[in-house]
Parts: sequence; C-alpha cells; structure tokens
Amino acid sequence: MLFKIILSGHLEFGTDRTFELVMNMFQQRAETYYKNDILLKPVDIFIAEQNMLDVPRLIVPTATEKSWRNTVHLLDTISQYAIAGNIGAWKLDNGSLVEHAFLEPKGDKTAVQSYLRGRELLILGQQTEARDALSAAIEKFTRHALAYERRGYVNYKLGNINDALYDFTKSIDIYPHSPEAYMGRAIVRLHQKNHAAAAADLDMAIKTSIPHQPIHWRARRMKGECHVELNEFAKAEFELKLVTNKTFTEGDSNAAWQPRAYYNYGRALFGSGKFKEAFQAADKARHLTQEPSADLLQFVHTAAEKAGVSKN
Repeated sequence: MLFKIILSGHLEFGTDRTFELVMNMFQQRAETYYKNDILLKPVDIFIAEQNMLDVPRLIVPTATEKSWRNTVHLLDTISQYAIAGNIGAWKLDNGSLVEHAFLEPKGDKTAVQSYLRGRELLILGQQTEARDALSAAIEKFTRHALAYERRGYVNYKLGNINDALYDFTKSIDIYPHSPEAYMGRAIVRLHQKNHAAAAADLDMAIKTSIPHQPIHWRARRMKGECHVELNEFAKAEFELKLVTNKTFTEGDSNAAWQPRAYYNYGRALFGSGKFKEAFQAADKARHLTQEPSADLLQFVHTAAEKAGVSKN
C-alpha cells in the first residue's frame, strides 16, 4: 500500500561538533540500518552554515509504510541531539490523514528543558513564570525561534504589545517557515487595527502550513475577516467560501468558529452585491448560533430585505 507523505520543520544543533555528529549519524544509519529506504537525502536537508536540518516542506506523492517508518524513526533519533526546533510528519491515504508524528528534542540541555517548561507553564496560564523560562531558553540559545514565538504569546497575554511584536518578528527572522509565528504577529496587528498587515501575515501562515493543520483554516478565516474590514470583498469571499465549505471534527477548534465564518462570508457577499447568497450565509450563521447577537440578527434582516426574501 502506498501513501502520500508530508514533512515540514527544522532542527537546530547549536554547535559545529554536534552538527557534524548528527549528519554523520544520519548518513550511517540511513545506509546501515535502513538500506537507504529514507524519504530524505542529506544533501537536501543539512545546512552547515547554520548547523541546522531544514525541511520547509517536502511532499512525497507515493511512499511505502516502511519508508515512512524508517524516516520518522531516523528523524526522531537525531531530534534528540537538537537544541531547538521540531518536525511534523503526516501520512495520508486518498487525502485522509492516517497518521501524524510530531518530533522534537526532549533531552537534558538547558535550552530544551527551559523551552518545554515555558511552553507548559503557558498552557497552565502562569504567564510570568512562562516568560522567565522562555527567556532562559533564549539566553542559552539565541536562535531559538520557537521560544521567541511562545514568548510572543506570553507578552501579548500580559499586554506587552511592543514586546510581543518584537518576539514574533524575531522568530520569523530566525526561521521564516513557521505558521505559528505569522499567526502570532497577525494577532498583534489586529490588536493594532492594522488589517492590511495582519492579512499579509495570515497569508504567510496559510502558505507555511498544510490543510491538515487547524492553524491553516484559522488563518484563512481570519484573513477573510481582514479583507471584509478592508472592503476587499472578492478576496474575503475566496477565503471564507473555503472555510464554510470545510467540515471540521468536534475536536478541531475551528468548528466553534463556523457561525462567525458564515456571518463574515455573508458580509463579504453583501459587499459584492450578492444579496440572496448573503442572506443564506447569514441565516446559516443564525441557525448555528445558540444566542445570535444583535448585529447578526440585524444583518440577517437587512440581507433578507435586500434579497427580497422572507425570514423563517
């Protein structure tokens, strides 16, 4: 049986010595253990100038289960020598996700443990402690893009908007292929009411993610909303039509945002003069919402009048 495989991410090794060790280990194990049945070639992924393994995005249209397993196992092994970064791996069968692997360093290096602790503290809502831990990770390894990105969210939650903007931008400067950093900076831009800059960052979040990641659809929805605010209704229609046509599972955070997506899709259609379609989208939002807001109800009424239809 053959599968479609997608790989994306990077690993930072910090020093020339560790980088050389890992590169040699990769080549030796690929040849000896896995008989070169690996989906990656060392020449394509190792960057000596930055002591980094980089896979911005690799799509393998057809691969065997063995090739998938070999590649994931080898990447997991060498990830434990990294000081920062992570790699995502997706195995698909006819477009459906079969298996997902998330590989990251979990060793005893101070930068690694400080980052993992900071990330956990952020989840627990302990922002000040999280910021201290993430700052410690950055102090130990100044190219820690993920620590900058997480600290950006901490600073945003603490109301340190300029610091958050700095952190997200620094993360992007270090590694420009992470959708989370673009999403974070877009949220800051929205806080600043800079919808054009936010839309640009959300576009990059879309381009650096894949449709099997929830962030991909969150970015599309938010980008569509930005275009509505900018009166760029055709662009808004494009994004929000994709989102409203998508079926999300209960465990996907995007499912709860579908009523809002339909509402803004209706606003985009209304702005384009497509009043009947605008009413249909707004009415869908109304039916999906347990307690519709006054703004939504008013929009349903206005769209119905423009479309010449009656409301049920």
